[in-house]
Amino acid sequence: MKQYFETQRLIFRSWQEEDISYLARLNSDDKVMEYFLKKLSYQQTIALYNQIQEEFTIYGFGAYSVEEKETGVFIGFVGLHNVTFEVDFAPAVEILWRLLPEFWGKGYATEAAIACLNYAKEELKLKEIVSFTSLLNKRSEHVMQKIGMTRIKEFNHPLVEPEHPLYRHILYKIVL
Repeated sequence: MKQYFETQRLIFRSWQEEDISYLARLNSDDKVMEYFLKKLSYQQTIALYNQIQEEFTIYGFGAYSVEEKETGVFIGFVGLHNVTFEVDFAPAVEILWRLLPEFWGKGYATEAAIACLNYAKEELKLKEIVSFTSLLNKRSEHVMQKIGMTRIKEFNHPLVEPEHPLYRHILYKIVL
């Protein structure tokens, strides 16, 4: 297991096969997946796990498995991802986070995102990071604001049907 970086309370590490069950729980949780088109099945979670592994191989970064330093418990993932759909702000690298609900409200998303931005700047030498979410997802938008990102614009997500409530998204950016 490779440890990439850490904060006072969190460890950012490589994924292990035993993480798949935690990832499946994360991806099937109603609260966690509220602002996604659908929850993921176990098979879809395995595909996501494989995609994450592949991104690390290709780009040298991806979504890091995050655990509490004190307990060693998996809390979710936070990391970087290349925007792969057609949109006017791509190519771009986005920061993303997905935590189990029992770890919400503890400042972990903000702490983890700041650490990830620092790693992106200092180690990966990235110059700019974006983040986006549904206009309805105020919790994630609040994290974007807390980590110093600037609101750029609203946009229609090209992978969401126009009549769907999650069609409208908001884009944030930070220059590192």
